[in-house]
Amino acid sequence: MLNNKMNQPLRPTQHVEHFLVTSILDGAYSAGSVLPNERTLSEQLGVTRPTLRETLQRLENEGWLKIQHGKPTVVNDYWQKGGLSLLSTLAKYGEYLPNGFITHLLEVRGTLLPAVARFAAEHHPDVITEHLAGARGLPNEAGSYAAFDWSLQMLMARHSNNPIFPLILNDFGSIFKSMALRYFSQQKARETSCEFYRDLSRAIQNGGEVVEDTVKDAMENSIRIWKQTGFTGEADHETLEWLGQRTED
Repeated sequence: MLNNKMNQPLRPTQHVEHFLVTSILDGAYSAGSVLPNERTLSEQLGVTRPTLRETLQRLENEGWLKIQHGKPTVVNDYWQKGGLSLLSTLAKYGEYLPNGFITHLLEVRGTLLPAVARFAAEHHPDVITEHLAGARGLPNEAGSYAAFDWSLQMLMARHSNNPIFPLILNDFGSIFKSMALRYFSQQKARETSCEFYRDLSRAIQNGGEVVEDTVKDAMENSIRIWKQTGFTGEADHETLEWLGQRTED
């Protein structure tokens, strides 16, 4: 039971999760297929049945599985049955993300973040403006931009006066932060973001509607830049390793 990314032993529940989730993502257990019974699966994985049952129930709650009393456990179509909590688990397995997943996630952000920014600008404009002022001193390297950009998104969510927004972004966090390293490795992405931060500062002075439009345009532009990087499917090994380390913390 080794964690290849961290070279540390997995706890029994982590071992069960890793086996089941990766088996689902790589198609070994496709949607509609059934898992072996608890006795067989616990022996196969070398864990106790209570440990197995605990993980199965959690994965059912996330939408991966359907447990039926007296019947085999069935693998769900997780795209249709899963919820936000499933994203947190999915983020641990970057090497198994399907092609185009990050682009789809950016499209979701492009729908969500403009409204978040508008509410934050309407309720707490000074807080957002003060944070944006820090962009002027950013070192011209990917890590600094990735950290600043994510902190801006979370700041806007927390000051939107809607407590649901931070909960949603938190589930996206580990994936966004890892992919931001790849995105901001492009000089064009850093330059474009600098312009966006300046535009957003000016937009805040003109009201929430202008802020919403500014953020929407920036999100659409970020998707175009991401597609131009050529990493719309699988990410590189270094980024995936970083992603695994962060989600294990």
